[in-house]
Amino acid sequence: MTIKPLIILPDPVLRQLSKPVETVDADVRRLADDMLDTMYDAPGIGLAAIQIGIPRQMLVIDVSKDGDEKQPLVFINPKILTTSDEPSVYEEGCLSIPDYYAEVERPAAITIEYIDLEGKKLTAKADGLLATCLQHEIDHLNGVLFIDHISKLKREMVIRKFTKAAKTRGAKAI
Repeated sequence: MTIKPLIILPDPVLRQLSKPVETVDADVRRLADDMLDTMYDAPGIGLAAIQIGIPRQMLVIDVSKDGDEKQPLVFINPKILTTSDEPSVYEEGCLSIPDYYAEVERPAAITIEYIDLEGKKLTAKADGLLATCLQHEIDHLNGVLFIDHISKLKREMVIRKFTKAAKTRGAKAI
């Protein structure tokens, strides 16, 4: 298990579309372990494979409260099947956009289909923080960032800030 470096805005990798995982094998399970280690180390509550530079439809989540036993979840090839009409607003952040937070409105509840680490196709319903986190991470698989859900003015300010910081570090820009 290895902690991987995070891809940070404005790296164009974050806008890539992730490809489906073809087979759940030892490499995929090792990737899940690495993603969980990376997420916990950051620390965060969700991580998509693209955030460590791997364009595969895979994400990990743990929305357990601090001090409680960890409840790691792994979702392979997740797809949102249904969304509720009722909205929910959470202040979101992202490991790829460090130290920036904004309120985002999303459906309050969702139903998803995914594959687990045993290769089984499952369906799950989620609401609250788990629903928000799943939607945020599934967005990553489609090259969408949470800042795409805020006003254009705020989004452009964030992108400018991170582009300037990237130039200072000598990193790639979008």
